[in-house]
Amino acid sequence: VQLQASGGGLVQAGGSLRLDCEASVTIGSLNAVGWYRQAPGKERELVARCLSSRTTNYAESVKGRFTISRDIPKNSVYLQMNSLKPEDTAVYYCNAVWFGVGGRNNAWGQGTLVTVSS
Repeated sequence: VQLQASGGGLVQAGGSLRLDCEASVTIGSLNAVGWYRQAPGKERELVARCLSSRTTNYAESVKGRFTISRDIPKNSVYLQMNSLKPEDTAVYYCNAVWFGVGGRNNAWGQGTLVTVSS
């Protein structure tokens, strides 16, 4: 599985951005797709993810501001980010999880930088 992320950039606090991630496989076949982020000096953390059951999970810090969605025909997952804050500044990574014969598999996109200015 290969993931291609795009959509990062520089935005002022209170603004919006949408991150796109296109997968090389049918995302409906994946057990989970989502977004993680890593800020300077911090560990990578979950932002939002969609499970194959259509359940969505969000980090507490982004609930009510970010929305994750899937477009299965386009093999894409999106992260709509509204009311951005300077603390949302990070490199955002698309992630996919699937289970196969060998167990759990994990793939990451290349990362896209989001910078929120105050």
